[in-house]
Formats: sequence, C-alpha cells, structure tokens
Amino acid sequence: MKRAMLITAFAFAAASAQAKDIVDTAVSAGDFQTLATALQKAGLVDTLKGQGPFTVFAPTDAAFAKVPKDQLDALLADKDRLTAVLTYHVVPGKVMAADVKDGRVRTVQGSELTLSTSGGVKVDDANVVAADIVADNGVIHVIDNVILPK
Repeated sequence: MKRAMLITAFAFAAASAQAKDIVDTAVSAGDFQTLATALQKAGLVDTLKGQGPFTVFAPTDAAFAKVPKDQLDALLADKDRLTAVLTYHVVPGKVMAADVKDGRVRTVQGSELTLSTSGGVKVDDANVVAADIVADNGVIHVIDNVILPK
C-alpha cells in the first residue's frame, strides 16, 4: 500500500511539473480513472479546468473501489447526486497542507468538511496520502476514501 502511494505521489509530481490544470494532472497520474469518469458524467471537467484556484481532495481508484459496486453504479447514474459528491471534494482557493488547520471548511457543494491535522491530515474520514500536488489552477491532495456530504 505504501509503495502504491509513493508511486502515485511520484506520478503526480512528474505530471504537475508539466504545468497542467487539475483535471489533466489527475488524468496523467493514471490512478484516477474512476474520478475522471465521474467528473465527465457530472459535467464538471470544464469547471475544474477553469481558472480556480481550487483545492481538490482526490480519491484514487482504490478509494472508489471501497464503495460497494451497486452503490457506485447508482451514484454514477445519478448526475445530481454525483455532482454533489464530487463538489464536496472541492474547496475554493489553494490550500497547501502546511496551511490546513483543524476545523470545518465550506466546500463548493455548500456543506462543510471537517479537517484534522492530528497524526497527518484527515478530511472527514479520509486520510491525505499525498499532498501539495500543484496544478496551474490549484492544488490536489490525494485521499484514501470517497467522502460523502452529511
């Protein structure tokens, strides 16, 4: 597991060195096929290619694989719910890991995430496994679970 996280971090570092937006950075990293598909189905690709800046807590394919298949299929088929879940992973502005403080922060979706820095950065019940992947229009923090609005 740790090796896979390091590979993901290195892939992100290499991808972000080529100055790409958040979507292109995630797609070129290769471990975000489900996220890329979900963004397309929700019609959010152009938004996350926009000016920003955005902070995206990006679940890996392994994180999406933790969601039972029937629930994931239902989510991918429901554009409104999918949009709500994906925008819950996005915070306006560019927040680097060193700037994260314990507390709540409003997402693009409108609800609040709970951030914790005790023992590493946590976002709701997800751990940040790779942080500060800089893109042209913001920053990506890789997380190990899909987080759902309350």
